[in-house]
Amino acid sequence: MMEQFMRAGARVAVIDIAPGPIYCDYYYRGDLADEQVLEDFTSQVIERFGKIDFLINNAAVSLWGILSDLKYDEFMYVLRVGVVAPYMLTKLFLPHFDEGAAIVNISSTRSFMSQPDT
Repeated sequence: MMEQFMRAGARVAVIDIAPGPIYCDYYYRGDLADEQVLEDFTSQVIERFGKIDFLINNAAVSLWGILSDLKYDEFMYVLRVGVVAPYMLTKLFLPHFDEGAAIVNISSTRSFMSQPDT
């Protein structure tokens, strides 16, 4: 998806916990579960690009045995990455959206199918 946006002429910023390099206009290594990381990333993207046309929330954390084995802190981490981070990024970028901007939230297939112990 990122490559298609770039081929269309979009400038792309990416945040990921994994080390780069990722071919994009701006790469920020950070943990989406950390509020300060979200604030720093947002500030740096706005400083570099100004207005925002698209926000694509595509991060997720999957830990096996979520119901039977996951500790409270681990479950909260999953929620911070998958639920809180998209909300916070939307909130932080909202004042900088260009007219006609779009937010795309990508979710999992778990809403359509089940698997034991998830």
